[in-house]
Amino acid sequence: MKFSVEKSLLQSAVSTASRAAAVKSAVPALEGLLIETSNGNIKISGYDLKTGIITTVAADVTKDGKIVLSARLFGDIIRKLPDDVVSITCDENLMTKISCGMSEFQILGITPADYPDLPTVDYQHTLTIKEKDLKNMISQTNFAVSDNEARPIQTGALFESEGGQLTVVACDGYRLALRREDLVQPESENLSFVVPGTALDEVEKILVDSDEPVSVMLGSKHIMFVMGGTVLISRRLEGEFWNYKNHIPNTEKYVIEADRRMLVEAVERVSLIISDKLKSPVRCTFSDGVVKLLTNTALGRATDECPVRGDGENMEIGFNNRYLLEALKAAPADNINFKITSGGTPPCLIVPADGSNRFLYMVLPVRLKANEG
Repeated sequence: MKFSVEKSLLQSAVSTASRAAAVKSAVPALEGLLIETSNGNIKISGYDLKTGIITTVAADVTKDGKIVLSARLFGDIIRKLPDDVVSITCDENLMTKISCGMSEFQILGITPADYPDLPTVDYQHTLTIKEKDLKNMISQTNFAVSDNEARPIQTGALFESEGGQLTVVACDGYRLALRREDLVQPESENLSFVVPGTALDEVEKILVDSDEPVSVMLGSKHIMFVMGGTVLISRRLEGEFWNYKNHIPNTEKYVIEADRRMLVEAVERVSLIISDKLKSPVRCTFSDGVVKLLTNTALGRATDECPVRGDGENMEIGFNNRYLLEALKAAPADNINFKITSGGTPPCLIVPADGSNRFLYMVLPVRLKANEG
């Protein structure tokens, strides 16, 4: 195998594929990257038996071949090379020479025969959506994915395709995040599947803010995201996802409109005296034209106010400060509505003030004790 390629292109491809390489494995090849050359391209693959990433880069290929190189070592070498053309040659003994400018390395590779085959996706359906839309949908929902392995299905996000729109839903039992966007090419059949949150983390890192289309290809056991010259393959999570539609309140007693940024800043200020060891709910009192915020820990007491539109008749609700902040920061709108049923156990909804259905965040209240005020 022999090829040459611009350092910046190779570094980007190696960095992307390395995200799927195993950090530590009983199979040494899984800690490496499979590098293949054919038809004037380099294909670099990383795979940890759960998620696979394949990225392709155009190169000047003199001789086709394949080799597995340590993802960590190869990545470190490429990153430290000068900004010039990188030449890589691999002989029949798996000795790989990497040269760039005055720098030269020789490292021993691993036989490609030891590298497991990446899963194939038996294409059944394809969804197409703008790259920036999918990136935003993942970043604005994936924080609510559960990390409780006892309920595996909730460690992923639900993808639903219906009526020309894609809906992504994540929930962990304490909050729910929902985002909805139009598809570029609507699928005639309604679809529903669950993608692991860890895979979506990697998809989000690969995506850029572009109007270019992304294809989401659905198979019986795997899902594939095609993003320009990069492909990510992940297993689907099997099981029945939480029936969120039956748990979203469809009536409310109060609707309070707020400036999202102002409210985020106020919640952040009163959260300064909260820590992992010193926990306290954010006590929110919704009055006429204002929401009053209060926290109280061993470090002290913090209060703040934020102007709102509406009257909650002094309704008091306690929130976990992190859950409330994550929902507010994720909401893609300047003005949001709080929909409140009561101050007890029913959840509080955060929705667009303009009445659209682009997002919905649901946060369960925290029970307040009388002495916390």
